[in-house]
Amino acid sequence: MSLTPPPLRSGSVPAREFSHPRFGVWGPGPKRRGGSEAAPPTPPSRNRVSCVTWRIYRCAATMRRSVSFSVACVCLFLMAACGGGTAAGGLPAAKTVQLPPSNPVAVSKMMQGVRAARDGQRENAIAFLREAIRLDATLWEARYDLGVLFANAGDLGEAEEHLAAAAKLSPDAQDVAVALAEVRRRRGEHKLAAEGLATFVHDHPGAIVARTLFAAALRESGQIDKAIAEAGEVLARKPADASALAELSLSHLAKGEREAAALLAKQALDANPNSAVAHRATGLLDLANGDDAAAFNEFRKASQADPHDTTSRLNMGVVLLRAGAYGKAEEQYREILRQSPDDGDAQVGLAAALRGGADAQHPQKLEQARTLLEKVLSVDSHDTSALFNLGALYADFLKKPADAAPLFKRFLVDAPSDDPLRASAERYVSAASASAPAGLAPFGVGAPNDKPGTAPNDKPGAAPNDKPGTAPNDKPGTAPNNKPGAKK
Repeated sequence: MSLTPPPLRSGSVPAREFSHPRFGVWGPGPKRRGGSEAAPPTPPSRNRVSCVTWRIYRCAATMRRSVSFSVACVCLFLMAACGGGTAAGGLPAAKTVQLPPSNPVAVSKMMQGVRAARDGQRENAIAFLREAIRLDATLWEARYDLGVLFANAGDLGEAEEHLAAAAKLSPDAQDVAVALAEVRRRRGEHKLAAEGLATFVHDHPGAIVARTLFAAALRESGQIDKAIAEAGEVLARKPADASALAELSLSHLAKGEREAAALLAKQALDANPNSAVAHRATGLLDLANGDDAAAFNEFRKASQADPHDTTSRLNMGVVLLRAGAYGKAEEQYREILRQSPDDGDAQVGLAAALRGGADAQHPQKLEQARTLLEKVLSVDSHDTSALFNLGALYADFLKKPADAAPLFKRFLVDAPSDDPLRASAERYVSAASASAPAGLAPFGVGAPNDKPGTAPNDKPGAAPNDKPGTAPNDKPGTAPNNKPGAKK
């Protein structure tokens, strides 16, 4: 059985990684009760609470489901409490939300949480932020920060809950709208992500980041023509935008229009030779054309252009898995986990690499792979990539078909009807009492995530999320699938 790498991620819009300078943007936000907008507080001095950089990973992508998981880099700015904060870019407020004055004790707790997060004390940060919310339920900034922390930890359910609450309290904050959409993409809720962004973009037509991500979400939900139209709207407002051009390239790739996709990818690189998103999109196009070596080179360039771009490393891992270079793939995934210990996509990819490299001299690698996959499922029991890969591990390598059958059944319940691994899972289930049928792909490591901000296809053996050729999850800005596959 050949090893199927995780889906690739695409990368027009940073979906996987969000950089949030805690005090980077100030301006009018939701109004606090009392009539006028709260005056923006003075940002703390840089040497005290400088910047907190967190990254949001997956689910809608990390190389998981299809082969395109786009991880676009989105800069989210954490607004200061006390009613301050506008969407990044100084967007005009389309709505006014009346909020009561902030509880100063709650604000203090929130600031303690930010400091703890900056120092790597995640549990303490979560505790402080929860306390801030308990003291002031309208403190949307704390809900936003908490949502980002949970997203980075892989708890996407909790992340979506808090980000959705923050979005209701501060409907004009682009950072919140984008973070919520990214989490939904990582959860595979592409249509819901698109619907949420549609409302925001309607109210804030000049929100470039949100509109680019909206195009990616539309593409990922199968609304290709609408995605192309939205990417065009971005270019009308910001000509030669590399991310929008990359997303447009991925959309045309999804339609099978490879010549147009290639032209747009070239324009994206011409507009910004150092754009990680443009290199990811080009890599996904190379994969669709069957040139794995060229794709790997583009993903490497994307990683060099943005050292924090784990999507590109995820996609590199997918290409290496497909080539049978398990040791090299393991190096890529371990580097991602060094930076982001809770990255589920990288854990699934590492499990695939370990399983592929297991032999008589290294039998312990199978147990290590099992432990990694069970860890992913302990955080997200519906992770189809982990479900399929763990099922294949039990059936084909650990020779425990009885333990594999329930996993494949769960996979069939959660996987989309058009998932390419469904047939293999059904065969495994039907042969549960015997060894797995020959020819089945052991690890569902999809193609690189090419979703514009999307993570690679989560399906264990899925091709990159970029249907148009199943290229890595690099959706118009998408990174190859984050699942043990590639990301965009």
